[in-house]
Order: sequence, then structure tokens, then C-alpha cells
Amino acid sequence: MMRIGIAAATAATLVWLLVPGDSAQGQAQAPAAQSQQSPQQQKQEIYRELDLFGQVLERIRSDYVEEANDQQLIEAAINGMLSSLDPHSSYLNSKNFRDLQTQMRGEFGGLGIEVTMENGLVKVVSPIDDTPAAHAGLKPGDLITHIDGTPVQGLTLPEAVEKMRGLINTDINLTIRREGREPFDVKLTRANIKIQSVRSHIESNNIGYIRITSFNEQTDVGLTNAMKNLKTQANNKLIGVVLDLRNNPGGLLSRCRMPSSTRARSYRPAAAARTMRSATTPAPATSPPGCRLRC
Repeated sequence: MMRIGIAAATAATLVWLLVPGDSAQGQAQAPAAQSQQSPQQQKQEIYRELDLFGQVLERIRSDYVEEANDQQLIEAAINGMLSSLDPHSSYLNSKNFRDLQTQMRGEFGGLGIEVTMENGLVKVVSPIDDTPAAHAGLKPGDLITHIDGTPVQGLTLPEAVEKMRGLINTDINLTIRREGREPFDVKLTRANIKIQSVRSHIESNNIGYIRITSFNEQTDVGLTNAMKNLKTQANNKLIGVVLDLRNNPGGLLSRCRMPSSTRARSYRPAAAARTMRSATTPAPATSPPGCRLRC
């Protein structure tokens, strides 16, 4: 029989478990013993461990010094299980999964501004051409202090961006602080915003430069259009293309494959495979200082 105890001191909790056979020697012999068990015995062992997990969870809920959130506890346990496998496995709850889908689609209902955080306020880096933000006259350097009357101070950048995104054709009020004038309100109507993941230009008249910032559902079309534009700008005398993938956080594996029309004659599958593996590395879960998001 196992015994479970819990002790709370100020803001810290110590959970101690005594389970017969859990000594270091028993743990070292566990894998070998488990391999000798029948499938039925292994299933019973899993149920025993799950029962242990349930008892610990219940003891935390009843005796922890502060009220614990059940969903956060379960998600933390799942993430702990997956992170023990490798650094690339993680769990997405419904909200994070929706955010990932939005990122992979490369389009969302929003205002069309690239923003960052400065001194606790949302700072406009640049409005995107032909979007509600551009039509409303927002300028680089504008500070957003309130969203629908709610102060931005205290919000993280992802939280503020989430508030500014929303259903297409819905309205939002932003309070803007601009140098040289009093704070003022701007009413905008959300529209469908597409993220341009491919940028290009010509270098030295006949060398193309293509920058892919992320791999989303817009990348294929953007890359194909970029190659067409480069060939036109070079008068069909394009001798090469520089493909810039620096700081690309990754994205959809299917979009990491260059369309056949854009492949050069010197295309090497091995090099492409290395590129795809590096390009599909997950982006950091948190936004580092100076990071920019679009909404």
C-alpha cells in the first residue's frame, strides 16, 4: 500500500510519496522487470501509475496553500511527459492550436499593423499597405494606450495582439498617443489580413534576392510570383537567386518544398533535406524582447 503526504509552508508545497519497491535498486530493475511482464500486467501497471497521479492531483487540490487550477495542472503534467521525450514535443491546448492554425494560414481578421512592445505600451512599427490601419492614418511610432477603452498597460504583446485581432467586419476603438498632439481615438473595422511571407528584389541587375520569413499557406504563391517578377525585372537574364532563410522560425513542411518552376538546375535533394529540417524547427513559445507581431 502506498502512502501520500503533503506539507505546505508559505507559498511552497512539498509532496512526498512512499511506494513500496520505489528504492533506487527497484527503479533500476523496473525496466527489466517490465519487459518480462505480460501485456495484461503492463496494462495493470499503467493503471496503477495513473491512480497514483490521480491521488497526487487530488491531494494538491485539497491541501495546497493556494487554490490550484485543474486545467493548468493537467496541462503542466502533459507537457512534462512530452518534454521528457525530446525538446521538440509539446502539447497545444485548444487556444494555442487555433493560434498555430492562424499562423500557418498566413491570414486572419485584423487591422493590418506590425507592432512591438515599448515601455508597457503597444508601439506601431509599420502599417501594412491597403489595410484598415493604413486607411485610418496610423503611423510608425504611434503608441496604442487603450483597446476598446481597456488600458494596454499590464498586457503582454501576444495578449494585446489577440484583442486587436477578431472577426472580419467587426469594429474596434484604439486610443493613440502620437508625439506632438493630444491622445486621440481611432475607430477601425477589422478586415482579412494576409501575411506576406516572401519578399524579393534584384541585385546587380541580374541576381535575384528572395527572403522567406516563414513557411505558411501563402508561401507557394508568394515564391512563384517572386520568381516571375525577378525574371521580368532582369529581362529574362536572371543568372542566379539568393534564397535567404535566416531567422525563419519554420512552419508547414509541405510549404518548405520549392515549386518545380522555381528549382535551379543545380538543385540537390540532400541540401534541400537539410534546409527543410532546419526550417521546420518550432518557433520559441514566448516572444523575446523587441519581437514584432502583426494584427
